[in-house]
Amino acid sequence: MPTDNSRIVTYSPAYTIVPTYECFNRCTYCNFRTDPGKSPWLTLSAAESILKQLQSENICEILILSGEVHPNSPKRDEWFQRIYDLCELALTMGFLPHTNAGPLSFAEMQKLKNVNVSMGLMLEQITPKLLNTVHRYAPSKLPELRLQQLEWAGELQIPFTTGILLGIGETFDDCWETLTAISQIHQRYHHIQEVILQPHSPGNQQSFDAPPFDPHQLPKVIAKARQILPTDITIQIPPNLVKDEQWLLACIEAGARDLGGIGPKDEVNPDYPHVQEQELREILQPAGWELVPRLPVYPQFDDWLSGDLQEAVTRSRKTLQ
Repeated sequence: MPTDNSRIVTYSPAYTIVPTYECFNRCTYCNFRTDPGKSPWLTLSAAESILKQLQSENICEILILSGEVHPNSPKRDEWFQRIYDLCELALTMGFLPHTNAGPLSFAEMQKLKNVNVSMGLMLEQITPKLLNTVHRYAPSKLPELRLQQLEWAGELQIPFTTGILLGIGETFDDCWETLTAISQIHQRYHHIQEVILQPHSPGNQQSFDAPPFDPHQLPKVIAKARQILPTDITIQIPPNLVKDEQWLLACIEAGARDLGGIGPKDEVNPDYPHVQEQELREILQPAGWELVPRLPVYPQFDDWLSGDLQEAVTRSRKTLQ
């Protein structure tokens, strides 16, 4: 029976590698960071051991997710080189890297394009009022700095993922403004693959004292996002943050079509274990949805990649089928 493409929901079989948890930002809702100098950086040999174990598993994406070292820190060059080397290692071992490491310089993005099939940065919210609350001690959360990343990714033809956080002190109008900004940049460069709608979900480390974003509001936000964003941008939701099966299905009916990287652990929300592939199928199939794995780069962006990366993508696409 032919597949009905309108009833497909995708996910990426992924594993997250963290070069360092240290971060000079102190966002009050964060459950990821440690203070600079407080946790060892991942070595290449340790990463190689992890990747060797993953070679026998059905993993295609290696998400390089890092805390941020200050742009003026004497450790910045070493930090960037570690990220580059981890991407290169993942590639040589048969995986497809996707880096999300906070705002980067134009030159850093240009270099990482050589060893990543896609990259990402959460825009979060562009309202400046959050700089007085959850982002008061987070210099790299300046809205203009993050919007600049989206522009540069477009100029460099980097397939890109971005997204917004919900429930960190913004209004619905703030959300629509942030989504509109994403839409406008995408219409210039046509480079944004996915927009993640991530509901705030309280964790054990954070100091931000606020309830979780109401999951019953999520379908409304998705439906409005689907109106604002161009049709060639996929809306992604993290299924581990939408605990109720019926509301997960309601989110998909509202227009979400991707469930992101599914791996052993959600490093950003460690208190919320990932819902694994088989369980997701059991939720989706009775409602007429087909869960399909995808690569971290969408096919329409293949020709933006270097020859070596295109070859790696072609190999991975064959294994995925």
